Amino acid sequence: MDKWNLIIDVAGCENCNNCVLASKDELVGNDFPGYTAPHPAQGRGVIHIERTVRGAAPLVDAAYVPKMCNHCDDAPCVKAGEDGAVRKRDDGIVIIDPVKAKGRRDLVDACPYGAIVWNDPLQLPQSWFFDAHLLDTGAGAPRCVGVCPTQAIEAVKLGDALMAQRVKTEGLRALQPELGTRPRVYYKNLHRADHGFIAGSVAATVGGRLECLEGADVALLRAGAQLATTVTDVFGDFKFDALPLHSGAYLVRVSHPDHGAIERPASVGADSVVLHDVELEAITQP
Repeated sequence: MDKWNLIIDVAGCENCNNCVLASKDELVGNDFPGYTAPHPAQGRGVIHIERTVRGAAPLVDAAYVPKMCNHCDDAPCVKAGEDGAVRKRDDGIVIIDPVKAKGRRDLVDACPYGAIVWNDPLQLPQSWFFDAHLLDTGAGAPRCVGVCPTQAIEAVKLGDALMAQRVKTEGLRALQPELGTRPRVYYKNLHRADHGFIAGSVAATVGGRLECLEGADVALLRAGAQLATTVTDVFGDFKFDALPLHSGAYLVRVSHPDHGAIERPASVGADSVVLHDVELEAITQP
C-alpha cells in the first residue's frame, strides 16, 4: 500500500516561516472532529524551524530545518497511546485522537523528537497530522507544501520499496535514525545542520598587492589519504562540507602552478573550521 512521506530540502529552506504560518492558519481556532481540536494561537505551533549556524567570519553558513511530527512507522507515541489515544493509519499518518487523548500529557514526553505540543487550555496533546483532513477530501498535499516559495518541501505517496529506493538514490536522511522509530519525514542536505566543514580563503601577492587567488587546487587529506579536491572560486574561497563533527585531524594542501604550495592542518571538533590567512608565494608581474 502507498504511504505518505515528506521530503524537506534543508538547502532550499530560507526561514520564511510560511509553513509555520500556514499550519497555524489551518489549525488555530478550527475544529476538525476525528482529526484535531482547535489549536491555540499562542505558543509554539506543531511545525517549527530550527536554525544551525556553522563556521566563522568571513565564511559562515546558516541552515534552517523545518521540524514536525515524523509519522514514524515504529512511533513511541502510538505505543504510549495504544488505548486509541494515538493511532497510525494504513497510509502512514499518525493522528492523536482529540477525544481519547484528553488529559494525556504523558504523550508529549513519549515523542523523542519533541514534536508533540501541549494545548493547555484544552488539556490536550497535539501534533502535525499531515493535514489528513485535507488529504481525505481530495487535496494533493498538505498546506506546507503549497506555501513553500522555494519548493523545499515535497509530499509523496509511495510504497515502501519505492520510497526506500528514492531514499538511497537521493541520499535522503531522517532525524536521529539511531532511535529506531523509522520516520517518514526525510531530509536532503541535512549535513548543513549536523555536520561540519573545513573552509578558507586563499590569497597571493601579485604585483605588490595581496589578491584573492582564483583557480588554486585544494586537496583534503586524512592520515595520508586524499579524501576530496576542489578549486578556489573568484574570491579565493574553498569548502569541504559534510565532515562528521568531532572527526579530528585533517590536512589541507593548496597549490597553484604560479604560486607554489602550502599545507595547513585543521581539526574538526564541535564546530566547523575556517582557515585564515592562507597565503601562497608572491610573484612579480613583468
